[in-house]
Amino acid sequence: MIIQKERGKVVTSTPSPREKFKMVAKTMVSLEEVLADELRALGAENVEVLTRAVEFEGDMRLLYRANYCCRTALAILKPFAEFEANNDQELYDQVYKIRWEKMLDVDGTFMIDSTTSGEVFTHSYYAALKTKDAIVDRFRRNFGKRPSIDTDQPNYKLNLHIRDNHVTLLMNSSGDSLHKRGYRQGVGVAPINEVLAAGLLKLAGWTQAIKQSSNQAIINFYDPMCGSGTMLIEAAMMANCIPAQYYRGNNFGFMRWKEFNLGEWKSVKAEEDRKIGSIDFEGEIWGNDIDEQVIQQCERNLEYTKLHHDVMLHIGDFVDQEPPEGRTLIVTNPPYGERIKVEDLNAMYEKLGDTFKQKYGKDCDVWLITSDFEAMKHIGLHPSKKIPVQNGSLDCRFLHFELYEGSKKAKYAE
Repeated sequence: MIIQKERGKVVTSTPSPREKFKMVAKTMVSLEEVLADELRALGAENVEVLTRAVEFEGDMRLLYRANYCCRTALAILKPFAEFEANNDQELYDQVYKIRWEKMLDVDGTFMIDSTTSGEVFTHSYYAALKTKDAIVDRFRRNFGKRPSIDTDQPNYKLNLHIRDNHVTLLMNSSGDSLHKRGYRQGVGVAPINEVLAAGLLKLAGWTQAIKQSSNQAIINFYDPMCGSGTMLIEAAMMANCIPAQYYRGNNFGFMRWKEFNLGEWKSVKAEEDRKIGSIDFEGEIWGNDIDEQVIQQCERNLEYTKLHHDVMLHIGDFVDQEPPEGRTLIVTNPPYGERIKVEDLNAMYEKLGDTFKQKYGKDCDVWLITSDFEAMKHIGLHPSKKIPVQNGSLDCRFLHFELYEGSKKAKYAE
């Protein structure tokens, strides 16, 4: 459903599967360019990077494909109405004009997520309430009954975005957030968000490493504090070309839309599934954790995804473990002292840095994420990159450490 303004009125039209329209993909801080690259690779046009989002153009097949394949998208939104409103009544009137009956059945369900900024609309909940009132009042006038609110599995999950007096209404085609991959059978105390994990891997160069590995430049992956294995699973899925939502099942918001085309969806899914295993990845993927219980959870997750043959697990202190031989990319999410309590966090980070220096040679490329900026100083290594990222409500840094043998002076002289 495309809803546009025509001669000052909001009108609706139903696009064909090949008709192109604008979409918005939501993501996390510092992952915008990564997501933009993903969308371009899928065939998106007119890609524009925004704040925590990427705008692009494509058809319904691309909407299906972006939901199924994008590893760093939280949701794919389809804008369908834009207008200006300077007060509550104007918002109500403009929403009321939209031909909602072209989209929603009177017995259907919907919900509204709202975000407001500026001085015109200062309460997002109230703006959502006025929007809901306008929708149901139109149905009551025309049909004598109204669609219901469903906050779990609505037919249409609507996003209301208001900045100053500019109002945009969007349909959330994803339904549940796309970080919910569907493969978690067990989790530790502080599991990392799947979208963030995939984004960190891409920022660290794992996708490039996979391509290089297929050309005999074999590169391994190692997470010395792997927890329940989110980083390992995302790395293995990339190495095996498994789509991001392969384990999610048929649980997307667009499947409850009137214009959902089952044949087109099956065609897109089949095209992407045929790519599984298409890269001849020869590297090794290793994980380690000191907690035997979370390693067991990791094993369950790997067995569910059928990736247990692709990932090797070890139990023990990271100090006692050796990384895989040969070129190895190391990405890890150590405790920050927020959800996992450590008796002396500074000492743990110092030990982490010492281990990097003593055991991880020039063949190891190390990245880690942390929110504890004080403990970070005790690593004893100078990061070559500090990328700001967000892990839940925590402001974090994604740090890159270049390891070398001998003195730094000798390294740069070489």
